[in-house]
Amino acid sequence: MILAVDTSIGSGAAVVAPDGEILSEAESENALGHAEVIGTLLERALADAGVGPDRITHVAAGMGPGPFTGLRIGIAAARAFALGRGVPVLGIASHDAVAAELTIAFPTGGFAVATDARRRENAISVYGDLDGWGLPRRIAGPELRPRDADLSADPLLAPLRDLDGDRFVLATRIPIGALGRLAAIRLRAGETRGVTEPLYLRSPDVTAPAPRKRVGS
Repeated sequence: MILAVDTSIGSGAAVVAPDGEILSEAESENALGHAEVIGTLLERALADAGVGPDRITHVAAGMGPGPFTGLRIGIAAARAFALGRGVPVLGIASHDAVAAELTIAFPTGGFAVATDARRRENAISVYGDLDGWGLPRRIAGPELRPRDADLSADPLLAPLRDLDGDRFVLATRIPIGALGRLAAIRLRAGETRGVTEPLYLRSPDVTAPAPRKRVGS
């Protein structure tokens, strides 16, 4: 039984059965206030699914890309829950969850997923054909690009140039149930760790101060 958590754009939590059935989803579209809502969303997802914390065997953590402050709250919540229950965490790239849902629109793959990365930039991932599980393979990214940039000649999107139609999708939410379902598929395939480091894409605004210089007497 999988508890999925993501705060890369808004905030979300879901409970997903081992076969990939989504039992519950609880989401907030607010791009701020992750710390204030994530605990409530976790409680709601468990309650709506009728699943107690003791039945959770894995936690799926959305690893971004996303802004530093918001993203780390969801990862911390996922790791704290897993630590308390003594269960493993499987890191999932948040864009991969969006891509999994887009196979309805692009049944053979071949598209780009973008999300707002703040500072007038988008985070972009490019997906190619489908793997043996019917999921799009991420072949490039995530990388940052200016929101108003002309991407027609950008090497990042080169794999999509010969494909018909608009293949660029700007996502405004991470489908939290799809993230949990993706974790279920990867666990069945034998994957146990997934993405191990957060996909921040840029350094945090606040950094530790440099050591004080020693002044001789």
